[in-house]
Amino acid sequence: MSEALWDSPLPIVAAPMAGGPSTPALAVAVASAGGFPFLAGGYVRAEALAAAIERVRDLGRFGVNVFVPTTAPADERALRAYSVRIQPEADRYGLRLNPRPVVDDDHWSEKLELLIAHPVPVVSLTFGLPDPGDIAALQHVGTHVLASVTSPEEARAAHQAGVDGLVVQGPDAGGHSATHDPTRVPEPIRTEDLVARVRAAVELPMVACGGVDGPDAVARLLAAGAQSVAAGTLLLRTDEAGTSATHRDALTDPALTETVMTRSFTGRPARALRNGFIDRHEAHAPTSYPAVHHLTRDLRRTAGEAGDTDLVHLWAGTGYRSAHTGPAADVIRWLAEAS
Repeated sequence: MSEALWDSPLPIVAAPMAGGPSTPALAVAVASAGGFPFLAGGYVRAEALAAAIERVRDLGRFGVNVFVPTTAPADERALRAYSVRIQPEADRYGLRLNPRPVVDDDHWSEKLELLIAHPVPVVSLTFGLPDPGDIAALQHVGTHVLASVTSPEEARAAHQAGVDGLVVQGPDAGGHSATHDPTRVPEPIRTEDLVARVRAAVELPMVACGGVDGPDAVARLLAAGAQSVAAGTLLLRTDEAGTSATHRDALTDPALTETVMTRSFTGRPARALRNGFIDRHEAHAPTSYPAVHHLTRDLRRTAGEAGDTDLVHLWAGTGYRSAHTGPAADVIRWLAEAS
């Protein structure tokens, strides 16, 4: 990104991956190679996030990603019907699913308070835009604020809200889509083409992500107008990532041959390795995040601990076959070869 926002020797960013893969050790390794690391603030309490921040504070350059709360109420009837449908999956492990919607803002207020009281260089927002006052409050303490977007329309809204830059996410990215409207599945488009469209819509620095499988992809995204390129899936198998053994192994499993967009695990579009759970239930999954996330959470956790890839959310972008083992620093330097 522009020097004022992105003080990093290499134009490579470690994308935040909530749920375990993004660790302080990964952030340190990425920074040591000249990249810009992000901590994942999703699915953790403010206290745990504070501890992770303090472990990387001395790096000087890093960012923190947080989830913007979903305000739409859960469809209780659809959630109950989905719970009945997937209960036989839970029966395999003696689990009883609870169809009552969980109200959850991912501790937004506590995290915002933390990030204002103890500022970090960059905060990125995912799943939407908060009140512009929250963005201004972060900026007031010296933090640069980035909004994740998946379309020119979302980019314009982010610009209007006053953010400093954008994370432009193409549909080939692994994990949750950053779309502001969870009922919408982002249209198929190459990430470099989306970057060009967003660049024509607004004048803001951009980080591009989605479908990054090597240096050539980085070169294309930089040529399209991005100031930096983010990689997530390519870091999942590195030494410093906190990725589970089940997830690591799945990325090289010859039986898992493609990625697809699915709501079946969390109620929000996300790209994952296609498995049996997706095939059996995607057509019936309600758009209801985070209610579906909480409904399936214990099942996913238990199956993951058992190494059961048939029932686990195996987040992965389309470039997952290029994810290799070894030090994360090597991946960052490899990706920067074409820049």
